[in-house]
Amino acid sequence: MSATAAEPTAGRRRLGLPVVVLALAQLVISLDYSIVYVALPEIGAGLGFSDHDLQWVVSAYVVTTGGFLLLGGRAADLLGRRRMFVLATAIYAASSLVGGLAQSPGVLLAVRAAQGIGGSLLFPATLSLISTTYAEGPVRNRALAIWGAAGAGGLCFGSLLGGVLVHGYGWPSVFLVNVPVALALAVLGRMLFPADPPRDRTRRFDAAGALAATAGLTLVVFLLVYAPAQGWTRSASLAAAGIGLVFLVLFAAIERRAPDPLVPVRLFLNRGLVMATAVAALFGATFSSLPYFLTLYFQAVRGYDAFVTGLCFLLPAVVVAAGTQAGPPAVARFGMLRLLVGGLAAGAVGTLALIPAVSSDGSYLSLLPGIVLISLGQGSAWTALWIAAASGIAPGDQGIASGIASTSLQVGGAVGLALLVAAASGIGQQSSAADLLDGIRTALFVMSGALALGALTALMVRRATSS
Repeated sequence: MSATAAEPTAGRRRLGLPVVVLALAQLVISLDYSIVYVALPEIGAGLGFSDHDLQWVVSAYVVTTGGFLLLGGRAADLLGRRRMFVLATAIYAASSLVGGLAQSPGVLLAVRAAQGIGGSLLFPATLSLISTTYAEGPVRNRALAIWGAAGAGGLCFGSLLGGVLVHGYGWPSVFLVNVPVALALAVLGRMLFPADPPRDRTRRFDAAGALAATAGLTLVVFLLVYAPAQGWTRSASLAAAGIGLVFLVLFAAIERRAPDPLVPVRLFLNRGLVMATAVAALFGATFSSLPYFLTLYFQAVRGYDAFVTGLCFLLPAVVVAAGTQAGPPAVARFGMLRLLVGGLAAGAVGTLALIPAVSSDGSYLSLLPGIVLISLGQGSAWTALWIAAASGIAPGDQGIASGIASTSLQVGGAVGLALLVAAASGIGQQSSAADLLDGIRTALFVMSGALALGALTALMVRRATSS
């Protein structure tokens, strides 16, 4: 029996419980990216982090997730989607338990790296399970909208949940909350999803390519996170750049000769995947970076505690969820590219509207027009890009296709945040409120320009393809 023949045909029935489980898994991935933001001050004080090292509580997760996504995507295709789903959620549960009990900075950073590996296995597994469980078209689009609401909303909801947990139970709770959820997902995944078909022995895993890509991408993402703050000429930066480049060149050479390459060149003939990959990079660089600057504004400029800061992200989370749900009918009515253009344009206008509202004595109400526009744009663009990434891709390549797009998302996020922090030169642990405000406004201006440029490029592509 071939792998293709064994694919489920649930696209002809109602979405059911599987999509809820997959959406919850995506929520866990997004939450683990943002939930620690508001907990950073207490984590630093509780474990004795230096100001220099505290950023790695976030960065360790980003680096390992970005580096291992291609490996995770191909593993889902060749080793089994359900198997990878269960393994990844088990990794989340175990690492989160250790994180909640951590007594030293080194242990917590190792935990964050392990959570990143879990995310790199779980993200492509969940997306490929949706793409192979539900038939392409309106049913799959509805499933992706629910999954997308959990993912995009989690970037905002993580700050809210983190604030509530830190306020009531202390920083370990932001890790321990994952344990029962991840264990439940592992059990439900094992029960709900069809057993993985026998592995097609005619397809090879391309272990050498996977190792080279993972090592190269991990070092490149590390460089992009480390060098802007510490210096591009530091020995660690130079070593990461040199060794990372060697691994990526080696990866390219391996792929040219591999009979079943990790990243098949044929996938880049799919316009939807190419568009999704580009938009994912821009999304990570802009929308995913915004919570960092808003959290900095709420806590360092306005003096809000973790709980109040978390509450400030409640409305964005709700509006983002609404935007994702509007995605499928909007795609059906206006088309994929129009929705992407509209989402990016709304984000650009909303970010620009935030600039005058970000002030030392401004009210939260003055931020709302910008926040609502950004959140609607974020939700609609998020759903559209994943619909585009899955469209026209064969079932046996869904994992690696999602891995390509999600790698672009993570690398874009690392590059974008590094560049935005560098542009906002007044941001630092000892910065005055005035310097912080100037830096945040500069970052918002750059972010708005990038989104506007992305919308303009997508509009030109739409016109070129329709002519």
